[in-house]
Amino acid sequence: MKALLKKLRRYEIQIRKAINSQMQGDFHSVFKGSGLEFDDVRPYQYGDDVRIIDWNVSAKGHGTFVKTFREEKEQTVFFILDVSASEDIGSPGNTKADIGKEICGVLALSASKESAHVGLICFSDVKEKYIKPSKGHSQAYEIISTLVKLRPQSLKTDLNKAIAFSLNAIRRRSVVILISDFIDEGYQKNLKALARRHDLVVIHISDKRETRLPKLGIIPVIDKETQKTLWINTSFGDFREKISKRHASRKAELEQFSRKHEINFISLDTDEDYVPKLLRLFKVRNKSLKTS
Repeated sequence: MKALLKKLRRYEIQIRKAINSQMQGDFHSVFKGSGLEFDDVRPYQYGDDVRIIDWNVSAKGHGTFVKTFREEKEQTVFFILDVSASEDIGSPGNTKADIGKEICGVLALSASKESAHVGLICFSDVKEKYIKPSKGHSQAYEIISTLVKLRPQSLKTDLNKAIAFSLNAIRRRSVVILISDFIDEGYQKNLKALARRHDLVVIHISDKRETRLPKLGIIPVIDKETQKTLWINTSFGDFREKISKRHASRKAELEQFSRKHEINFISLDTDEDYVPKLLRLFKVRNKSLKTS
């Protein structure tokens, strides 16, 4: 635990220094949104800015209405983390699960220092852990401690169920950071709904062991989620190429879906430094917040 905290603090300092020097101290806006949040609607009055007209409400035929806003003092940041067995792939101490937990930890520490409320949802095909959002450094440390100690009840994955739970649990508009390998099907409808309701960031984590199999002939492969052993001929025909293409296709589809629905998307491999990609994410988010 102490070693992990030391590592997370080092990453956090690295991220904060880089952002403060490159982005003129705008780190806080990553976790504070645009400063305003939707409150209600009222009838249009002469002189109102046409850009705040609520066209959906106005289209119902009862007059023209504009949106009203209230100042958003603090932001809520929710981490949704996949802890199913497929996340255990990777080298010791550097699995997909390890990287996901590290990212949650370093961003939780960063968000807490900006007075954001931080919450956590861990899932497999069931809810593994739910921590209500709260503010302060103690909340960030509770999240880190929970992630270190967590031993999932189930090995399987159900992204659709996890996102559905999140839609019900996260009431206030929040920055939602969803971290998974996204090895699942049928979750896109709920993911779209989550993106509409919240400021969504998708972090896709993979490991080369899943896509770059060496030619070893016939070998036993254990399915992490079903615990079944399959015998696979890794030297047969285009088997290895098909595995690689399937992975690339899944990733490309998720990236395209994210772009279409205005979701911030990052893809990481377990053997690469994730800090530079987080920095690029923050730059993109700050630019979009300033122009929105």
